[in-house]
Amino acid sequence: MGTTANLPLHQVRADYDRGTIVVYQAYRADIAEAAMRAQRFVEPFSLNRMTWIKPSFLWLMGRSNWARKPGQEHILAVRITREGWESALSQAVLTGYERGVHADRADWEQQMKRATVHVQWDPERTLAGAVLDARSIQVGLSRHVIADYVNTWTTEIRDITPTVRKMADLIKAGRKDRAAEHLPKERPYELPPHIARRLYR
Repeated sequence: MGTTANLPLHQVRADYDRGTIVVYQAYRADIAEAAMRAQRFVEPFSLNRMTWIKPSFLWLMGRSNWARKPGQEHILAVRITREGWESALSQAVLTGYERGVHADRADWEQQMKRATVHVQWDPERTLAGAVLDARSIQVGLSRHVIADYVNTWTTEIRDITPTVRKMADLIKAGRKDRAAEHLPKERPYELPPHIARRLYR
């Protein structure tokens, strides 16, 4: 993802092209393998519970401990349409009250009651796992929009677990430079102003 120095506090950074963006998810083997075979999420993936998508590769590496945490042994790179991504963000409500985004705390509480998409900003990570001041966006899709994610937005699913494990081994061996060669090319993703206003001041 390039240098992590001096990143803005709130900025979407992602691997994307003109029409699509890559988000990452960690799953246990049966969910990941079924999704790979079908090239869409199918049972035992549930359409009835919130699923979180993240465009930051390194954030998910920190969260999954490089695919070592139980239930997170497979890392999927899910390519979705930018139209779908921005549709989700246009419905999003922050998981915490933010002065300057919400009129007041009561306004935020009312929005949360109706929210179909949740957004939270968590500390970004470095390749070595250090926590940064800069934040990484996490997007929670409720059951009201998951069907769109599965059936309309998703264009490709790749299991990148072998690369993740190779990178983890290189880091353990003190070869961060070699591991960095495998990082996805994440860069700032500019959001339309009406969407950005929902996500940060």
